Amino acid sequence: MQINKPKFLEDVEFKASHQAQSGKEWNWIPDTRGQFPHPANYYESSLQDWHHFDALNADIVCDVLVIGGGLLGTSTALHLTEQGVDTVLVEKNRIGGAASGRNGGQLTPGLARWEAEEMIRHFGYEDAKRLWHFTSTEAMSLIDDIAARYALDLQRKQGHITAAVHEGHLVALTQGADARKYLGEDHTRVVGKHELMQHVNSDNYFGGLLDSLGGQIHPLALNRGLAYGFCQNGGKVYEQTEVLSVQERDDGIYVTTPTGVIKARKSVVMAVHHASFKLLEQHNQTTIPFYTYVCTTAPLEVDLKELLPSDTPVYDTQFQIDYYRGVSQNRLLFGGEGTGSCWTPEKTHQYLLGRIQHVFPQLQNVALDFVWSGTTDLTMNGAADSRKFGDQYPIYAVQGWSGHGVAQTVRIGKAIADDFCGQADDFQMLTSIQHQDILFGRALAPVVIPMAKSAYSLGAMVNPGKMVSF
Repeated sequence: MQINKPKFLEDVEFKASHQAQSGKEWNWIPDTRGQFPHPANYYESSLQDWHHFDALNADIVCDVLVIGGGLLGTSTALHLTEQGVDTVLVEKNRIGGAASGRNGGQLTPGLARWEAEEMIRHFGYEDAKRLWHFTSTEAMSLIDDIAARYALDLQRKQGHITAAVHEGHLVALTQGADARKYLGEDHTRVVGKHELMQHVNSDNYFGGLLDSLGGQIHPLALNRGLAYGFCQNGGKVYEQTEVLSVQERDDGIYVTTPTGVIKARKSVVMAVHHASFKLLEQHNQTTIPFYTYVCTTAPLEVDLKELLPSDTPVYDTQFQIDYYRGVSQNRLLFGGEGTGSCWTPEKTHQYLLGRIQHVFPQLQNVALDFVWSGTTDLTMNGAADSRKFGDQYPIYAVQGWSGHGVAQTVRIGKAIADDFCGQADDFQMLTSIQHQDILFGRALAPVVIPMAKSAYSLGAMVNPGKMVSF
C-alpha cells in the first residue's frame, strides 16, 4: 500500500480532529482559535492530514496479527515485516490516537520508572547492564536508525535535563549517574544551579542532570512513520476496527471484530497496553490507570531561547513532575500531573498555566492554544510488564509504562519481532521481571492514587531531600 510519510506544516492548523474521541481523552483549544466538537491537539494540528485506512470488512488470514496502532504495535509490525513475516495490524481508532500520539515526546532512558539503580538492585551486573543498554543506548539508536532507513522527519533533537527542585535531590541524581557509569553508559553530567541556568532560565532549580543520550521527538510523527515503514514492506493496516475477542484454537488464534474474523496462523501481539486484560481472561490485572495532561502555548512574546537557551527538554524532580520543551513557532509544550480521575479542560488549563508561570515568572502574557489529556498506566514495582503466553501459539503483551516509554516502546516492539523470529531473546529478559497482581486496582484507581499522593506529601514534609518522581 502506498501512503505518504508524515509531513509537518509551517505552523499549526486549528481544525477538527480526525481521531475519534476515546474514553476520557479530550482536546481543547480556545474559542478564538475555532469551535469544533473535538478539536485536534497540537501534534495532529502541526502535521498535514494523513492517510485514512479502511476498516476491516471481511474474514482474513495472516501469520501474525498486531492489535493496536500505537508505538508498540507499529514498531512490532514494522520489524516483523522487515523479517518477511505476513503481518496485519488493526486499530480501533486511528494510528496514534491514544497515548502514543498524545504524550510529551521526551526521550528518556529506563524501563518505565526503573532506572539504572533499580536494575542493579534487581539483577546481577551483566543482566542489569544488558537491560539498561536495551532501554537506553539501543532504544535511542533504534529510533535514529529507523528515521534514517525510511528518511523520516521526526523533529528529533538530542539531549535532556532532569532539574532538581531540592538541593537534596542532587544526591539522588549523582547516584543515578554513577549507576549508569557502572553499567558502562556515560552520557550524563551533574551540574549546579548556575551552570543549569545556561540551559533553563528559571530560579526554581538547585542544579540538575544533563543527559546527552536522551532527547525529544514528535511522537505522532514517529507513530505514523513506523506505520509508513510497515506499509512500505507490504503490511496491511485496518483502522476503525475494534477487537471484541481473542480465542486460541488448534489451527490458530481467531480474533473477532464487528465486521470480520482474523485468523492468525502463528501469533498475536496485544499492543493495547492497559486494555489487554479486557480481551484475555488469563491476563492478570497488574496495572492501575491514571490520567496525564499536556498543553502547548500560543507563540510566546519572548524568544524561547530566553527560557531554554540550549533548546533542551526538561523534566524536574517533583513527585508530580513538570516537563516541558520548545516546539515549533516559538511555542512551549508543557505537561505534568497524574490523577486517578480525569480532570476537566477548565481545571487542567488553570493548573498548567499556573505551573508555567511558576517555572517562568518572566512570562507576562502567556496564553494556551492547546490543552489535552491522556491515559497511561503504572505497575506496583515501577517496571513495564511484558508477557508471553498462549497454549499453542505465542501471544505477546506489554503494559504499565507510567508515562515513561516513547523510545523503549519502539525497542520492545523490535524485541517482540526478534523473539517471534528466533533472532534474539531480549523479550525473554523482560518477561523475567516479576509483577504483582492488583486486586480491584483498576476500579480503585480514583481512590488509590490520591492516597498515594497524600502519603508522599507527608513523607516529603519529614524528608524533603528524598527524591521520588511519579
